[in-house]
Amino acid sequence: MSLLSAQHVHKSYTPGTPVLRDVSFTLEKGQCLGLVGESGCGKSTLARCLLGIEPIDDGSLLFEGAPLHNLSQRRLRPYRRHIQAVLQNPSAALNPKLRIKDSLLDPYLQLGDEVRLQHFHDANRTAFVRQLLEAVELPSSLADRYPHELSGGQKQRATIARAISIEPSVILLDEPTASLDVLSQAAVLSLLDRLRAQLGTAYLFISHDLAAVHAMSQTIMVMHEGAIVDRFGKEALFAAERHPYTQALVAMFE
Repeated sequence: MSLLSAQHVHKSYTPGTPVLRDVSFTLEKGQCLGLVGESGCGKSTLARCLLGIEPIDDGSLLFEGAPLHNLSQRRLRPYRRHIQAVLQNPSAALNPKLRIKDSLLDPYLQLGDEVRLQHFHDANRTAFVRQLLEAVELPSSLADRYPHELSGGQKQRATIARAISIEPSVILLDEPTASLDVLSQAAVLSLLDRLRAQLGTAYLFISHDLAAVHAMSQTIMVMHEGAIVDRFGKEALFAAERHPYTQALVAMFE
């Protein structure tokens, strides 16, 4: 059974203008599945639907075979433990009024009665926060700082620490390095790859950057105008039979 899947998903904001068109995929345990496409093609809409922020019009979204689509927030709560997200703008993702340690503790405090941690030890909150910061290669001294006191790369690492704090099965990575400089991008991608291997977490890695998707993913999907037009193993990126849109992306990649 797949961990997370979409089956023939359709979504429109206005009648006759589809944003997602017959989108299907499966994400397996521990896998990094890449989704690449131009801005506005529907990638982030798909992520919002998977997180329960947006309803879908037709099709199904499943976690371990159980339906996720169009659930109330109360009925979605059990799945919050299993599906977390790291988004493009870490400044917007962190509450500016909370110290970093409080942001890191928040998911655990909200879902603590449903969490049985295997990799982090939660008996002492100070030690728990220190473990999370160490996992994302941040000094423990940052725990008492506010988000505005951190660099962009540090803030994104803090959002990653918050996402892994309850050891989810899946993390949706929606353009997680787009707001970072080149050196920070490479460092964050390396960190994410290490954490996936260490924690066994599956990623849906969403980006317009084919190079980043290729570096991270075992399998790549290409989205164009709301539809998945191509999918292949990363080793087949340069195969001649790729979709014309994929070929255009590859030309820019080379």
